[in-house]
Amino acid sequence: MTVDARSFRQALGQFATGITVVTTRDRAGHLLGLTVSAFCSVSLHPPLVLVCVDARSETHAAFLDSKLFGVSVLAEGQDAISERFARRGRAKFADLHMVTGPHGAALVPGALAHLECGLAAAHPAGDHTIYVGQVLSASARPGRALVYHSGAYHPLGPGRKRA
Repeated sequence: MTVDARSFRQALGQFATGITVVTTRDRAGHLLGLTVSAFCSVSLHPPLVLVCVDARSETHAAFLDSKLFGVSVLAEGQDAISERFARRGRAKFADLHMVTGPHGAALVPGALAHLECGLAAAHPAGDHTIYVGQVLSASARPGRALVYHSGAYHPLGPGRKRA
């Protein structure tokens, strides 16, 4: 039995996820970036993360060329940044003054966390490539994450901590 694309997307839409903007540079040094929800930690020792990038994306090949990428974990209220980087083209960088990390990666100002990653591996998987990055620098600030669920952004509920 095969799963149709619509049912698959609906099912995956029930998984609440944080939103990241991932940036890199092409061979000419031009900034490229995209909104990525397929992001997660892989390992603590060494510190590794992964991002999944559509093979049709304009940023796809640049990960291999650059060998460096930045990950910005978006904060609540950064919906417009997420939507901007979900579009194609270089206009997404217009009038947005990116922060430069210690290793030179472009990072979104005001994000909850910034990671700079050196490309450790690339694994083709269906119509995407899984890029694994070794974390070269990491920083975070307190705040609430931008959350995406069922096709829309949602605020987190009241803060509760386990005892």
